[in-house]
Amino acid sequence: MKATKGSKLSVKKAFKKGELHPNNPHRGRYDLVALCKSSPELKAFIKPNPKGDNTIDFSDENAVLCLNRALLAHYYHVSNWQIPEGYLCPPIPGRADYIHYVADLLALCSSPEPEPESANLAKKIKVLDVGTGANCIYPIIGSQCYGWAFTATDIDPVSVNSAKAIVKSNTCLQGKVDVVLQKDAKSIFKGIIQPHDHFLLTICNPPFHSSMAEAKAGSQRKWKNLNKAGAPSAKKNAEPKLNFGGQKAELWCQGGEITFLTRMAKESVAFGHQVAWFTSLVSKKENVRPLQTLLAQLGASQVKVIDMSQGQKVSRLVAWRF
Repeated sequence: MKATKGSKLSVKKAFKKGELHPNNPHRGRYDLVALCKSSPELKAFIKPNPKGDNTIDFSDENAVLCLNRALLAHYYHVSNWQIPEGYLCPPIPGRADYIHYVADLLALCSSPEPEPESANLAKKIKVLDVGTGANCIYPIIGSQCYGWAFTATDIDPVSVNSAKAIVKSNTCLQGKVDVVLQKDAKSIFKGIIQPHDHFLLTICNPPFHSSMAEAKAGSQRKWKNLNKAGAPSAKKNAEPKLNFGGQKAELWCQGGEITFLTRMAKESVAFGHQVAWFTSLVSKKENVRPLQTLLAQLGASQVKVIDMSQGQKVSRLVAWRF
């Protein structure tokens, strides 16, 4: 099959640039009234912004954690969700977009053979989440929205234990999510994908900073943006914090995002017969073309770039197969 380098994936439903995926339930403003019904503790964090609209202070890590719990309870049936202090608290709308876009990828690029009923198809969809983190967010969204079965991996034992606890404490996740420790920090698929395993999809949100200093600089930019946006209790002279948290393995790795993506692409070759689609979020636009070039050199039969956007923020997925 001839490689389709850099081809764009189109979505059947039309939507405006800057908006979330049409199937994403987090489009538009948060329904704080509904969220408070699902998680009453959120009410304590709701405050009016300078325009008089009710919101939460996104510079307050406790408020963000509480919002996430409410979103997970209301939309994904997960009522017990805790993460260790200082670990990444992901912005759920953007994470959900990844899941909905790769669902489109699977639907548009499915086998030409007659498909079984969707319920039976869902049971056969096995997904590998590389670097699931302590939050286990992609398996939560993917299993609850599409019924996919997940193997979730991480190199950090604390993250693995946290993700396992989330699965154990929520009935809706049991039997759908298996959390596994990647014992070799230098490997991504090796040691995880066994000879008998077959996955329809792998997903990954790689660490995109090259150092903790770079990660802190990114946090300072976010903090300044929150101040400009008029966060209810943001103080100009306050110490910047990672309001979404994050540990080393979640935020940065030596060589940064492109080094991680290069390692993933090279390692994926050996597992091309066991994985239908490899995918990864690519945060930095300048890393897309080098990754496309590398994948072509490695013999990928198809490479697709999927653009995503949320307001002014633009990100992209790169998907490939052999």
